[in-house]
Amino acid sequence: MSGRFAPSPTGTLHLGNLRTALLAWLAARSVGIDFIVRMEDLDRVQAAPEHEASQLADLAALGVEWSGEVVRQSERFDLYHDALATLRDRDLVYECFCSRREVRAEIENSPSAPHLPPGSYPGTCRTLSARRRQEFLDAGRQPAIRLRAAEAMAADGTTLIEFTDLVGGDFAGGVDDVVLQRNDGVPAYNLAVVIDDALQGVTQVVRGDDLLSSTPRQLLLQRLLGLPTPSYAHVPLVMGDDGERLSKRHGSVTLRE
Repeated sequence: MSGRFAPSPTGTLHLGNLRTALLAWLAARSVGIDFIVRMEDLDRVQAAPEHEASQLADLAALGVEWSGEVVRQSERFDLYHDALATLRDRDLVYECFCSRREVRAEIENSPSAPHLPPGSYPGTCRTLSARRRQEFLDAGRQPAIRLRAAEAMAADGTTLIEFTDLVGGDFAGGVDDVVLQRNDGVPAYNLAVVIDDALQGVTQVVRGDDLLSSTPRQLLLQRLLGLPTPSYAHVPLVMGDDGERLSKRHGSVTLRE
C-alpha cells in the first residue's frame, strides 16, 4: 500500500505543486503507508532529466522522502500497449484521425453534455467508414486511439461513474471517448496512470482538484482492466491574487525564488 506524487518533469515545480506533494506525503504518513514518486514524462518535447533532478531536489529540500526507485513512464510503454491491446480485443477502442485543430472546432460546434468532462470529444471518428479511414492513411495521417465510452460504460453496467472523494465528498460523472494513445504512438495519461497506480500498489491518491472531472475516466479503465481502485482526495489548487491558478505569471512561485 502506498501514496504517491507523480509530477511531469517539464519544468520547475511551483509552490502549488509542492503543496500538493507535501499533502500527499503527509496523508500517506498519517495512515502508515509507503510514499513513492513517479515521473510522468510522456511529453517527449518538454520532459527532461534536468527538470526531474530539480524537482526531486526540491522535494528533498522540504523533507519529503520516498520509498524505492523513481519510476518513469517513458520506460513502461510495453505495459501500456499491453493494456491497450486488451481493450482492442474487446472492441472498446477506435482510431481517430482528427487533428487538434479539428477536435477543438468539433467541440466548439457540438452541444456540451453536462455529465461529461469539459472539452469532451464528440465522437466524430467513431463510425468512420473503411474508405474514409484509408483516405486518411493515404494522406499520411496517423490515428490516435480513443475509448468507445458508450460501449465501455455498457460493459461496466452503468451510465455514470460514482465515487466518494475524501475532500469533496460524493461525485458522479460520465466518461467521454478519451484518448488512450496519441497519434505519435505515445500512450496517453489516463491509461498510463491507472496501469502505474495498480502495478506500484498505490492505494491512496492525493492530487489537485483540477483532475476531479477526469477521475471517472480512470475508474472506468480500472474496472475494464480488472485493476484495483485507490482512494482519492482532490485538494483545492493554490491561487494567485487574481483568483487564477498559480503560475509563472504571478512572479516568484518556485521554491528557489
